[in-house]
Amino acid sequence: MLARVLVPMDDSALSEEALRHALDAHPTAEITVLHVVGGPSSMMGEAANVALADDPEAEASDHAKNVLARAAEIAAEHDREIETEVRIGHPARTIVDVAEEFDAVVIGSHSGTLAERLIVGNVAETIVRRSPVPVTVVR
Repeated sequence: MLARVLVPMDDSALSEEALRHALDAHPTAEITVLHVVGGPSSMMGEAANVALADDPEAEASDHAKNVLARAAEIAAEHDREIETEVRIGHPARTIVDVAEEFDAVVIGSHSGTLAERLIVGNVAETIVRRSPVPVTVVR
């Protein structure tokens, strides 16, 4: 039996499916939903708003609000409570680092458009290769 399961979530349907799977497959585990807001990079994107904010932590929390609200709705549908966490950084590296504190990771197979996956890289693939704990990939 797993005691603690990490579910990284973005705003994709597959990350929602990953949370549903974790809730169903691990009914007694503590489920923590992690949303990683990209840190500054050469591609910038959302990282620019976070990096330039007076309070980067508050900006990251604001950015994560919708994703975490959806996670809470899914948990409520399963009559479960979840923990949530927001981090700033490179998604794959951050998830791998946080995974050390858990018994397993449940992640959606991909998110975003094909162009985003080709340019940014496949986060799920990196998690599978580098995670210190078992990983379930949901598709």
